[in-house]
Amino acid sequence: MRGFLWSLFDAALRAVDPARRLADLLPDPPADGRLIAVGAGKAAAVMALATARRYGARVEGVVVTRRGHGLAPDEDAGAITVLEAAHPVPDGGARAAAEAVLARVSGLGEVDTVITLLSGGGSALLEKAVEGLTSEDLRRITRAMLASGAPIGEINVVRKHLSSIKGGRLAAAAWPAEVWTFAVSDVPGDDPSTIASGPTVADPSTCADTLSIVRRLAIPLPRAV
Repeated sequence: MRGFLWSLFDAALRAVDPARRLADLLPDPPADGRLIAVGAGKAAAVMALATARRYGARVEGVVVTRRGHGLAPDEDAGAITVLEAAHPVPDGGARAAAEAVLARVSGLGEVDTVITLLSGGGSALLEKAVEGLTSEDLRRITRAMLASGAPIGEINVVRKHLSSIKGGRLAAAAWPAEVWTFAVSDVPGDDPSTIASGPTVADPSTCADTLSIVRRLAIPLPRAV
């Protein structure tokens, strides 16, 4: 029985291993324009490697993963830079990563293509506060939300309304380029707007939804929020 259970575990890992699956799912390289890869998550480094192997020198970009989950010395993602940041509470590395990602997708045109690589942990690893808030505001609320026991969907609703890159804002920054998103889901129901807080997916939640969540959970809000 132990061997059978291990075989199930191995089969599950193979099914979501980006090194095995991603290259066959990525689109053909565009005929014209730039090809940019950006992303965030605990699998981001492996996803970047698979993307670099698929496109070679054609692709450039930046992704961020959890500290200690970056590239091994013998791994090469070409022109895709792999950054590291803290998890589950965002640190300065998350802000630097968000700024680097936004810089990569800014100023693109209709002939350009953006490949977005997302996986679990992306919400904390890629973060920049909206104007008027500080990184400490985000850290304080994140700690309180995590301690509340709220489901990840509710936590990410709050995150999206405080972020300049989540809730579709990354896709908006990349407009008018074509944006593809590839995600390894770690959330129940696999809702694309919840995985990594949906940086390329329109946010269906409202400010009223967000306030309802934080009030029900008694989350203290800084005045700026």
